[in-house]
Order: sequence, then structure tokens, then C-alpha cells
Amino acid sequence: MGKQYSELLEKDVKFASRQKVFFLASASGEEVNLAPKGEDCLLFLDSRTLLLLDYPGSSNRTGRDLAAGGFLTLMFCSFDDDARVLRIFCSGEVVGKDDPEFTSIVKSFSAGEPEIVRQVFRLSVLAVENSCGLSVPVMRFEKKREGGVRHWAEKKILTAKSGG
Repeated sequence: MGKQYSELLEKDVKFASRQKVFFLASASGEEVNLAPKGEDCLLFLDSRTLLLLDYPGSSNRTGRDLAAGGFLTLMFCSFDDDARVLRIFCSGEVVGKDDPEFTSIVKSFSAGEPEIVRQVFRLSVLAVENSCGLSVPVMRFEKKREGGVRHWAEKKILTAKSGG
């Protein structure tokens, strides 16, 4: 049986930080959106506040859902021998490029480059839930994809700037 509480514990932050991938779900009355995330895009500010970088992609459903007052759930699964699933339920706001805080927020990330980030999501933790994760298979991390999402975002922005 899972345990639910109102804020992140240090063990939750450590667990989430060790995972190579996590999943982000959002909803606001439209279809439920679900996407995998990785890279260096999540920053834990305190037990109730997170920042999430959003790179240009094929759609902007997460931004749409947050702007409409919707909610997000982040899910971290352990794929190693330590079976565990961590869910972080959040509300939040979109910090766009026109916001005076945008550049300083993005630069607070170790690899933050404001030019290639579409927006930032400032998330407020509503609840945290841990469960056993015994249904998740054990898998080993092999490598990151060549280039990754940051490389793709850079190419997309360069193409847009050149008018193509």
C-alpha cells in the first residue's frame, strides 16, 4: 500500500535525482498528456517547490494545461533492484521568455541555456506518494541518446531564426 504526504522528503529528492528518466502527466479538461523526460531539466528548490525546464517540442500540451489551471503529476520509477515508484502531484505556473525572472531561473540549472528553453514550469507540490514499484521490471541504463533533446531544441531554434 502506498504512503501519501504533503511535501517532499530528502529521501524522495535523492531517489528522484538518481533516475535517468521520469514521466510527466498533465490535464486541464482536454486529453490527458503524458511524456517521458530526462536530461538536466528538473530542479528541487525546497520540499514544496520544483522548477522544470520545457524545451521546444512537437506540442505544448503541458504549458497549455498549466496555463488553464490544470495539474501535473511527475512519476519516477526505479528500474534497478530498489523497487519503488514516486509520484509528485503539483499545480503550477508557466514562466515564459517575456517574464523578467526567466533568464535567471534558467541559469540556475547547471546546463541552463535561455536561448533553447521554451518556458519554465514553477511547480507547487500538492501531495507526494510512494509505492512499492514491484510491477516495474529491472532494466539497466545503457546510454543517453546522441544529441538528446537539447540538441534537437538548438536545431529547431536555429531553423526558426533562419526562416526555415
